[in-house]
Order: sequence, then structure tokens, then C-alpha cells
Amino acid sequence: MREKKRVLFLTDAEWKLMVRCINTARSKYLDEDKPIDDVNILLVKAMKAKLKKVRI
Repeated sequence: MREKKRVLFLTDAEWKLMVRCINTARSKYLDEDKPIDDVNILLVKAMKAKLKKVRI
């Protein structure tokens, strides 16, 4: 079965907060010597996300 795509609409402030939280989690994983592969993938996806202006 195919995976469902999910769409998330964020403001600039929300996007910055999300990236900061992911980066904080990555730093904690590095300090604890845990694998960070999945966190890196998530961070790259967040950074490469397309911007779309939406009128509300």
C-alpha cells in the first residue's frame, strides 16, 4: 500500500521553531553518542521544504 502524503502549513516563526527543535534534538543525540541518521534526514527535509504562500 502506498504511503499517504501529509502537508503541513507553517508560519515563518513556526518553521524556525521546528528547525531549532530538530537541531536541539540532534545536539542531544550527539552528546549521548546515539545515532543521528534519522534526525539528519528529518532536518534536511525541513530545510529543503518548498515555500508556498497561502491566503487565509
